[in-house]
Amino acid sequence: MRAGFSAIAERLTCWALVGGLALYGADVSAQEPTEPFRHAVAIIGDPKYPADFSHLDYVNPQAPKGGELRMSSTGTFDSFNIILDRGEVAPALALVYDTLLKDVDDEISTGYGLLAEGVSFPSDYSSATFRLRAEAKFSDGKPVTPEDVIFSFEKLKEHNPLYTSYYGHVTSAEKTGDRDVTFRFDQKNNRELPMILGQFPVVPKHWWEEGRDVSRTMLEPPVGSGPYRIADFRAGATIRYELRDNYWGKDINVNIGQNNFQTISYTMFGDRDVEFEAFRSGNTDFWTETRAARWATGFDFPAVKDGRVRKEEYENPFRATGVMQALVPNMRRDLFKDQRVRRALNYALDFEELNRTVFYGAYQRVDSFFFGTELASRGLAQGEELELLNGLKDKVPAGVFDTPYANPVGGSPQASRDNLRKAVGLLKEAGFELRGNAMVNAATGQPFRFELLLSSPQLEVVAVPYQQQLRKIGIDMQIRTVDDAQYTNRLRSFDYDMTWNVWAQTLNPGNEQRDYWSSAAVAREGSKNYAGIADPAVDALIEKIIFPRDRDQQVAATKAMDRVLLANDYVIPLYYGQTARYAFWDKFEHPSELPAYSTGFPAIWWAKTP
Repeated sequence: MRAGFSAIAERLTCWALVGGLALYGADVSAQEPTEPFRHAVAIIGDPKYPADFSHLDYVNPQAPKGGELRMSSTGTFDSFNIILDRGEVAPALALVYDTLLKDVDDEISTGYGLLAEGVSFPSDYSSATFRLRAEAKFSDGKPVTPEDVIFSFEKLKEHNPLYTSYYGHVTSAEKTGDRDVTFRFDQKNNRELPMILGQFPVVPKHWWEEGRDVSRTMLEPPVGSGPYRIADFRAGATIRYELRDNYWGKDINVNIGQNNFQTISYTMFGDRDVEFEAFRSGNTDFWTETRAARWATGFDFPAVKDGRVRKEEYENPFRATGVMQALVPNMRRDLFKDQRVRRALNYALDFEELNRTVFYGAYQRVDSFFFGTELASRGLAQGEELELLNGLKDKVPAGVFDTPYANPVGGSPQASRDNLRKAVGLLKEAGFELRGNAMVNAATGQPFRFELLLSSPQLEVVAVPYQQQLRKIGIDMQIRTVDDAQYTNRLRSFDYDMTWNVWAQTLNPGNEQRDYWSSAAVAREGSKNYAGIADPAVDALIEKIIFPRDRDQQVAATKAMDRVLLANDYVIPLYYGQTARYAFWDKFEHPSELPAYSTGFPAIWWAKTP
């Protein structure tokens, strides 16, 4: 899985991994893999670039180095420990670290050697061996070793539930040569594993073992092997990264034309509107707009009119990424266990009215967990997709076979009233009734009341109208907006009735699907199964996605899973746009043709020279 842009943007950025497995750092004699080393790994098709390529097609190899990029971020930070799934990690901390492989933006699920000069694996994908580059070094001048890779992998799995799940079928990590690390798997034919093993940050074992505790948050600037170092910071407020003159990898082909800014700094803001004012006034340089209304009406200030601030909108630059943005009822709560209740809550959401009055018609209603990609289910299932569903016929809703999924459609007073009547009917079937102005449990008299947990006041532009719609049918939804730290902690421990989430999906779904939807992830704190889905049909289809016979079966299994998730109304789909909106002060340039699956910001952009 390649991390998507989202909240998965910074983070996922952004951007975007079952536990307790033994890891070994055995010092064994060199043992040459039986398969040749490859300069790249591609899950779909073959790598585009040959071993001797000079640079990626979408970069400017003559891009000048220098200049300053001043960014902003909402929230705060209290940690430089990239290993932990605790605390608030500083924005863009990944700039300090390299990975074994480097993803590229003009191919799907393809990684080229970065810290590793090559990777080898047998035809049954039962293991993968990475050979480190002899020249790879940390910022303190010490070489990157197999011991560092093993330490990083072990600690990530020990302290970060995301990686514990993501690498659940990796049973050992062993030193098998002076520069070789071999990972062994407990399942064969998982084509994704060699690729995703190249994605974790490699940290220096020697630095952490000099009296530092990897299990705790910390604010000491770390040693890394990446292109930048932390030059300055104020805890929770600002951080400045500086390009390293002694960066070992500045001249290798996957890095040519990239990492062009001399400094990249972030200023933290507690309020998104205040953050925008800082951009307007020229205190920060770059703005990613997520509000359609502001994009339509908020850029009328002088700097835009006279060209000092540029607006650029990119049509579907992330078309390798599918998105499900949704309100997520927590089925760990009894209130949301009945599908009719969840469907009723969807009928109460009038997207068309929101799109007209709030979003200036900028969005589309999401109707797939892989929205915007070829993996989204459409119409009725056919061919191999239908065969897979027929094999699970007793485990999926009957509508999967004869009724394509569709969200309720509003947009007019009559349509809204009709939808609310349908919602009341579904709730009555589920054991609720209206008593006066309150929807209550018919058996207990308990009011239908719940809390919607939000991470930002910006989201209230949708939450408040939804609250008003629910109130019309007697449902009391309270809105609770909390700070980033509290939101993160509550999300990790599933401490919410309903929340708002965005799942980013790649065109090569794999092991991450277990973390999103599987029964095994329901009780595992830190998983991304925020809805609490425990569905045997979904579990079975996840395994088909991870271990497909070929690409056709992977696509069929993904579409089949999409149908099952939708048919059970596990979430209330929201909306998404097919463009990325950037505004920036006219200090920067980028290649005239951007890569197929990204805008390349900030890696391939550069500062204008005087």
